[in-house]
Amino acid sequence: MDGPTEDQDGIAVLGAGIAGLVAAYELEALGHRVTVLEGSERIGGRIHTHRFGTADDAPHAELGAMRIPATHELTMRYVHKLGLATALRPFPTILSDDHNRLDTGSGFVRVKDAAKALVADLRREVDTGAYKPETVLFGAWLAAVVRAISPAELRDNLAADLAALLPLADRLDLTPYLHGPRSERIDLGAVFREHPELRAGCTPRLYVFLDDLLLETGTSLMYLSGGMSRLVERLADRIRGPILPGREVVGLHVGDDAVRVTLRHGTHRPTHRHPAALCTLPFSVLRKIPLDGVDADKRDVINTMEYGSATKIALLCREAFWERAGIRGGASATGGRTRQTYYPPREGAPRREAVLLGSYAIAEDAHLLGKFPAEARHAAVVDELAPLHPELKEPGMVLDAASIAWADNPWSNGCTAIRWRWGSDADGSDEEMRRAARPQGRLFFAGEHCSTTPAWINGAIESALGAVAAIDTALRRSW
Repeated sequence: MDGPTEDQDGIAVLGAGIAGLVAAYELEALGHRVTVLEGSERIGGRIHTHRFGTADDAPHAELGAMRIPATHELTMRYVHKLGLATALRPFPTILSDDHNRLDTGSGFVRVKDAAKALVADLRREVDTGAYKPETVLFGAWLAAVVRAISPAELRDNLAADLAALLPLADRLDLTPYLHGPRSERIDLGAVFREHPELRAGCTPRLYVFLDDLLLETGTSLMYLSGGMSRLVERLADRIRGPILPGREVVGLHVGDDAVRVTLRHGTHRPTHRHPAALCTLPFSVLRKIPLDGVDADKRDVINTMEYGSATKIALLCREAFWERAGIRGGASATGGRTRQTYYPPREGAPRREAVLLGSYAIAEDAHLLGKFPAEARHAAVVDELAPLHPELKEPGMVLDAASIAWADNPWSNGCTAIRWRWGSDADGSDEEMRRAARPQGRLFFAGEHCSTTPAWINGAIESALGAVAAIDTALRRSW
């Protein structure tokens, strides 16, 4: 049932993800009254720690954001401000454990033994006869990282990308970057960092995804012991105004001096008039909501911004059986539909159950398992990982499972605003983000899609702080 429009003297923050909560916290610090409205029954948005049990120390899996680059200063600022610095731990990645597995043309091989198989894979795709041995190793390990992490389109064009890059790499002395007992590993991050001219040899496809490849296989990532949701929970505890779940935004009318927000709450559809509103909803969600009072350019960016997919599937196991194979953490590049399999650090009693992040897939790959009903996708992951980890088929080994396909989640309709647009340059991407963040009257915008670092918590915080400054200025001018 609909009701009359009611005036509200506080700012409406639409969405209780990290951007909305940071904005609410900072707006209150400036003296504003705030109400946070969240459509789902859970706060945190795409920070989503799933706990297998109700105890605070129950085994958990990160179904959303699971890592923080140490260089992301804004995120680290809030980690420290919220008293979570002592919970920071290094996040082990693919290639970080010598016993992690890589899916190669020769089958699954341990990272420490993978060089020969990776070189053979490279030679099947690219003519390497004229290159120095260290150049071939560079190409082989780069190809392994691309196959492990990147979207399908990048993998499918890998041969052409490497054919353009390897001649440039062959002009360099790469021997200082070799390491390992047999000098068969190479520090890709150091090579690209110290030889920026190599980027000139990357095709647009590889160029725009290169930083992700290096970051996600580097050593600068961190996580929060006890779950990434601790960041969300600490923020929520410090916000004085109401945080109201189950309030779905179903209409927005933008004016020069107010915003009318229509909500669905059970059978009620109240409309509230606020002096300002901050929308942190992904544009993939916002474009499905009736929206009045915005200009053509804003409507265009809302309707056309692309969102990538991600699917994560976690298995609660009776024991950390992978440790018997020498795996202590990190991730395996398992290929197929599972793509990446992570071995999260175990916390609590050493004999307790352990969580395996059986599958982490992005982009087109995320749909392969994401389109299945939950129980079917859980069973499919067990079947696909069984050749590598046959223990999964032992009776009673898998105790529970949880998963999320972000593309089908009604509160996100995707994982992140896409930033690997082939052929787009940095200036074009920055302009799109400026258009996304541009306010309309008293309606302001924030979220990772409105930032220079989409897909990261840091981007959501960056956009929230910018919106807070703009809202505060606009309201103080009207007083």
